[in-house]
Amino acid sequence: MKVNIGISEKKLEAVTEALQIVLANEVTLYTKTRKFHWNVCGESFMELHKLFENQYTQLEIAIDEVAERISKLGRKTVGTMEEFTRLTAIKEHPGKYPTSMEMIKELLDDHETVIVWLRKTIEHCSEKYEDAGTTDFLTGLMAEHETIAWTLRRYFN
Repeated sequence: MKVNIGISEKKLEAVTEALQIVLANEVTLYTKTRKFHWNVCGESFMELHKLFENQYTQLEIAIDEVAERISKLGRKTVGTMEEFTRLTAIKEHPGKYPTSMEMIKELLDDHETVIVWLRKTIEHCSEKYEDAGTTDFLTGLMAEHETIAWTLRRYFN
């Protein structure tokens, strides 16, 4: 059934395309955080192991919420690794196993990349696409990433 929520079909399509990128970023960041959780070692092993677990758990919830937002707009979500890899702004480094501090720095950089992208997308959803629901949703998601980035940044201050 066609969605009739006061947003034109063209604008719904643009919002959905942006949300697909958000979803790809979340899945890629989730996967990277899981990898670091599995491979962290050294002096702060247990602290970082638990920190990364908490973060990938938050990302897992966000992934489901982004996919549900796309569905609420009457669209299907991408869902293959090929699609996520094509759409994501997050860089992966196969075969690389950074030190614990390099892991923290890499995740910090990734969360900041997501924050910058979300900020731009929020502006478009608000002003260009007139979608207050997605704007509000993405603002909450951005705040979650800002908190995670702040936590990671504290390891360097």
